[in-house]
Amino acid sequence: MKILILGDVMGLSGRKALKKNLSKIISENDIGFSIINGENAADDGKGITKEIAEDFFSLGIDVITSGNHIWDKDETTSYIEKETRLLRPANLAEGSPGKGYSIYLSKNKKYKIGVINLMGNVFMRKTEDVFKIAESISKKIILKKNVNFSVIDFHGEITSEKMAIGHFFDGKSTCVVGTHTHVPTADTRILEKGTAYQTDIGMCGDYNSVIGMNKENSLKRFLKDKDAVSHFPAQGEGTLSGIIVEADEKSGLAKKVSRVIVGGNLKY
Repeated sequence: MKILILGDVMGLSGRKALKKNLSKIISENDIGFSIINGENAADDGKGITKEIAEDFFSLGIDVITSGNHIWDKDETTSYIEKETRLLRPANLAEGSPGKGYSIYLSKNKKYKIGVINLMGNVFMRKTEDVFKIAESISKKIILKKNVNFSVIDFHGEITSEKMAIGHFFDGKSTCVVGTHTHVPTADTRILEKGTAYQTDIGMCGDYNSVIGMNKENSLKRFLKDKDAVSHFPAQGEGTLSGIIVEADEKSGLAKKVSRVIVGGNLKY
């Protein structure tokens, strides 16, 4: 089975790119399950709304993961309690609304896929120890026992923490991807024990920008220009960035992983 995982959707540009390209990617690659990080999907690049989430589901996304901006829209706290396909990081404070992981069915209803959303501890909002939470969840989402495949979205700032989580889940999950920094890394590979991995799968948005934000205003902010305003997303043509993992039905591990970079300034 093939699993599509796309990086952080950045504002309207990212949403337009998704609407334009997703159905073609799914059909041409025979995608059986699709995941996207939606924490920057709102017009201002901060948070996600019910309307946007439901639009993603209607386009063919099966699960939306998130990160440190998950609570930036007030409506999310109530919506996430009802919508199990929208995840928040599992290591947020105990009692936080919603879920950090769950088990879902593939598009053809044949396979069970576990999706786990984690957030790094370094340079991020205060959270529970991500490695302790990862260890606990790894005993609940088990390949070939209660799921056929599993995917981890690790939303984090630093590469070493992401790599460490990748090695922790190696052989225990189908795939581990990093999100949050919005720039795709060139280390797409299958780890020693069979888990597909990429330190950061990039973003879905306008790359003629500063990690998705308007470049002129971002430069003004770095230069301490008095005319600088709060960050706002770039509005040019967006690129979809992520990976496709071909998973082995017998082991639940990865057979092949390939990068997806479609449209916009980053296409190749």
